[in-house]
Amino acid sequence: MKTRFLFPNSFKTLGWVLFVPSLLLIISSSIFNTSPDDFLTVDVFAIYQESIGEKPGFFDIITNSISDELLTIGMILGGIFIGFSKLKEEDEMISKIRYESLVWATYFNYALILFFTLFIYGMPYLNVLFYNMFTLLIFFIIRFHYTIYKLNKTNQDD
Repeated sequence: MKTRFLFPNSFKTLGWVLFVPSLLLIISSSIFNTSPDDFLTVDVFAIYQESIGEKPGFFDIITNSISDELLTIGMILGGIFIGFSKLKEEDEMISKIRYESLVWATYFNYALILFFTLFIYGMPYLNVLFYNMFTLLIFFIIRFHYTIYKLNKTNQDD
């Protein structure tokens, strides 16, 4: 079977190395109410920036903490590498499970967004939108690997 849109299997390991520490740091900063903006402050190029009390600007060099950007990039790239790397044995059944898991994760993710849109307001809703950058990948990874686990367990029982 041709799987031209999937990464090689070796990317899965890199994905876990990026994903797990980023996830743990994002969760811990949320739980302990710490800001990643206290670390790694450097000058960066900004296409657009606007800060409270400052004049907005286009195409500026600004001083900014890049730790939150690095954590976001780690989560997204790690999740993509985990979810979209080939398994050692990639066949039509795995492709079907991957497709169904992605569709299920999309429906589930947007159902949660609709629910939170109806019942959460103000700044907490912005947190919902922030975490939503990651939840689709997380739901997909969980569902896909759980379904593969069930398939392997069924095959071992036979």
